[in-house]
Amino acid sequence: MKISTKGRYGLTIMMALAKKSGEGPVSLKSIAKEYKLSEHYLEQLIAPLRNAMLVKSVRGAYGGYMLAKDAEDITAGDIIRVLEGPISPVEVLEDEEPAKRDLWIKIRDAVKEVLDKTTLADLANFKEDGEQEYYMFYI
Repeated sequence: MKISTKGRYGLTIMMALAKKSGEGPVSLKSIAKEYKLSEHYLEQLIAPLRNAMLVKSVRGAYGGYMLAKDAEDITAGDIIRVLEGPISPVEVLEDEEPAKRDLWIKIRDAVKEVLDKTTLADLANFKEDGEQEYYMFYI
């Protein structure tokens, strides 16, 4: 399974909101500027996150987006599933060789476990030697 820019940028949006939690709504424009991303693309990603009730929008001059839940209650798996769909490296077919089918299931379960045990708070608070600002990871 390869995580597309939808999943990666979605995690970026959510991490930015988690880092600013308690400070009021955050505009997509400010996130786009800080992370050098397309504001238009972020607008496309925020809608499914809002529909999944992971973020809420605030209208008005000082509006923007906020987390709908505590960062500790949102996992990377929640975000990836909303933006990428089901987590599976391949479609497991019932008529596939049992050994191969078992391998695909083990890989799927391992990826799910990592994504579902990693909270948004873990990602937002990650520090490496006190120098790293952003948490980048590959699966």
